[in-house]
Amino acid sequence: MRILRFFITRVFLKRWILVVGMIILLFLANYLSFTVGRSIISTFQGYQEIETLNQEGIFVANLDPNSEANFDKIEIDDTQKVYEYLNNNYTYALRADGFATSLYNKYKMEVSFHYINEEAYKINQLRLSQGNQLNFNYNFNKEKIPVLVGAGLATTYPVGSNIEITDPVTQQLVNLNVQGVLKENAHRSNFYAPNSKNYFNFSIFLPVNEEFIQSAGLDLHVNGLMDIVLLDSTKEKAMNLNEHIQENLGLEFNFFNQQENFNYFEDYYVNSLIIICTITFILLIIIVFLAAWNTLTSVRLMIKDFTINLLVGLSYSKLRAVLYSYFGILFSINLIILFVITAFNRYGFWLRKDSIFATYGIFGLISMDWIALLIVLFIDFIIGFTIVELTMKKIKDIPISVGVLT
Repeated sequence: MRILRFFITRVFLKRWILVVGMIILLFLANYLSFTVGRSIISTFQGYQEIETLNQEGIFVANLDPNSEANFDKIEIDDTQKVYEYLNNNYTYALRADGFATSLYNKYKMEVSFHYINEEAYKINQLRLSQGNQLNFNYNFNKEKIPVLVGAGLATTYPVGSNIEITDPVTQQLVNLNVQGVLKENAHRSNFYAPNSKNYFNFSIFLPVNEEFIQSAGLDLHVNGLMDIVLLDSTKEKAMNLNEHIQENLGLEFNFFNQQENFNYFEDYYVNSLIIICTITFILLIIIVFLAAWNTLTSVRLMIKDFTINLLVGLSYSKLRAVLYSYFGILFSINLIILFVITAFNRYGFWLRKDSIFATYGIFGLISMDWIALLIVLFIDFIIGFTIVELTMKKIKDIPISVGVLT
């Protein structure tokens, strides 16, 4: 410990400005590595979730960005015609997310209502921690509507409890019965950006059948079309639907299969990853050479003290251990800072009551955060090994003799 303290105070910190600069560069490299690692993990998870849509005969709708949409001119009778045409000619998965409402809960979070039909429910495979799956065979306005609630609402609304609330899309007072509770951090990945996720810890899922759609307002009708998924269809039938929507609503949609969505995402995502990885790699090279150069220069400046330590028993193996300990401390400081920032960001969603990003995790971090931190730790180990072994090789080349003491 005394030797380590000597080297830290008299050798490594001899040029403290360089040390501070190296720590900053190391943190930037770690942060970029963490960001890339977490993004890749999130993307991989998204691909796995959405892969069920990557089949022949499945087409995902999205509003054409060049379409001049005038939503004020759309009437409920027009949307009813579109859904009647859909019900008569297509098998489709409908899901409309993010209808926010105020509902009392323990954490005072805003609650999001999500509407999902039976076909979409089969595709999404929402996992439950308790209770039963959704039932779509109910009579709207005559029976209690079975719903699923997110993990964050489970303490306030456990399985079997009833919720009386004005439904955001029908504007009618409805009686909901909690059928099941979603697992913690249940989420949905975006069709067009699989690395992007919305979490359902403070969500309520309502089953949508034809009767419900007929009672719903324009918000659900229009939003439901934005990501509607045609099943067992063809490109020609998808274009026929697009023409029907144009005639009745004045909206132009694109219908792509999921592989086309993946290709579009990869075009810009891969390029972004390459840029970030290149910057990170350059930073790591700078860090390695800066650290090695700073250590060697400090040793040369303190050659007399260094020689005395060698003469009184400091071996090269002990010196190697000192170097590993020193850089281990630096890397640990950076990892702790990175951990604190990540945990604070996660906790920030709770403070801001941002329900679609609020998550549960160990010390606030979810699984992808921990895996990304392990990736950073592995990278740091490689950096540390490279710096220490390169430095030791150069130190052994420095001529050491009693003559330096005179």
